[in-house]
Amino acid sequence: MNVKLSDIKKELKDLSQKELIAIISELYKNSKEVKEYFAVKYGGDEALKELFEAAAKKIMHEFFPSRGHGRLRLGVARKAIQDYKKITNDEDGTLALRIIYVEYGTEFTNTYGDIHEQFYESMLTMFQAVVIECSINEFLLNKYNARLLEILDQSKDTGWDYHECLCDIYYSHIEVDDEDE
Repeated sequence: MNVKLSDIKKELKDLSQKELIAIISELYKNSKEVKEYFAVKYGGDEALKELFEAAAKKIMHEFFPSRGHGRLRLGVARKAIQDYKKITNDEDGTLALRIIYVEYGTEFTNTYGDIHEQFYESMLTMFQAVVIECSINEFLLNKYNARLLEILDQSKDTGWDYHECLCDIYYSHIEVDDEDE
């Protein structure tokens, strides 16, 4: 069943404050996403930090769980990033999670050897999104450039031309002074 937002608004206008509070309370009790939304809206920086850490932990768990081998469910890791962005609208935190994703992916391939092509495509797509965002925002570039360069350095001995593709992405978007090289 698909109810339009305009229909919901009409219904809500006729409710008392007590009835609205009851509906919101019920939503809060029954939905993890609503709890997270309210945590960000009213919990301040501490709530934002907790959600960031939870998302980073989900990403890490797909590559390097505390027990066993990584399941490498890249969709689960990417969903953690998307959910964080959707709930918090924190662009900087989202960018940091994207970097974490590529860092763990690069560490994973260095630890376990060559992975399948789709793995590298996912890493490259995420890296490109990060580099493009950093290339248009000098503050973000200054903040994250060392981590981007570390990813390049850590990827040197990987297969599927991963390192070369990362370098192509980075150097096609980031201007490097001759004295920086």
